[in-house]
Order: sequence, then C-alpha cells, then structure tokens
Amino acid sequence: MRIMGLDVGEKRIGIAISDPMGWTAQGHSVLTRGRLTNDLEHLARLCGEYEIEKIVLGFPRNMNGTIGPKGEEIKEFGQVLEEYLSLPLDYWDERLSTVEAQRVLLEGNVSRQKRKGVIDKLAAMNILQGYLNRLANK
Repeated sequence: MRIMGLDVGEKRIGIAISDPMGWTAQGHSVLTRGRLTNDLEHLARLCGEYEIEKIVLGFPRNMNGTIGPKGEEIKEFGQVLEEYLSLPLDYWDERLSTVEAQRVLLEGNVSRQKRKGVIDKLAAMNILQGYLNRLANK
C-alpha cells in the first residue's frame, strides 16, 4: 500500500511517497502553493499516478502538546483534502520535523539556496517515515 506524506506550509507543500510495500519514505517533490483548487488537483493527479491509498499530514503541535492556530489550519486543510481525494487521511505529529531536516542538510554542507528547495520535501519524508515506522511496530 502506497502512502503519501505531506508537510503543508503557507508557501509550499513537501511531498513524500512510500515504496509499494509501505516500508520506506522517498522524497517526491515540493509544490509551490497556489489556488487551493490547483493544489488539490495536483495532489489528486499524484495520488492517481502512484496509486496512493492513504494520506498522512504533518500535524503541528505546540511543544507542550496543545494545538495552536497552525494546527487548526492543517485540520481544515485535511478535511478539504480528504473530501476532495476520497482517501483516508491520518495526522502525524510533526514537531521538530523541519528542524531535523535542516540539521541533516547543514551536516551535509548543503548551501542555503539548495536547502530552501528541498527542506519541505525532506520534512515530508521525516513525517511519512515516522508514520511508517509506527505502522511496522504495531
């Protein structure tokens, strides 16, 4: 079963897709946000192309575990996405996923300009891989 992981930001959406067995997350792309309908159509095309059966959205919580305004925005986006795609959707705590992605890129000596282009994709990979690891340990 293929699963798509999304790191949804205000300007970009990082996209990761699992392998067909659902074991590993691979970075796919970064979608520059536009009109909501265009974003949804793009994600629907990818879901069809890769035969996606489930979506995992990174869910931002405050460090104390509470849900802030950004978390509420992601819940609203998730509801629209789930209805549009008619696919099951789950949320994954994404606290520190972008921080971890930045650390990996800095350790790899990736330039600031190149980091900007891949940080969201790497964050989506971290979100999806965490989710896949939990599924494997059930």
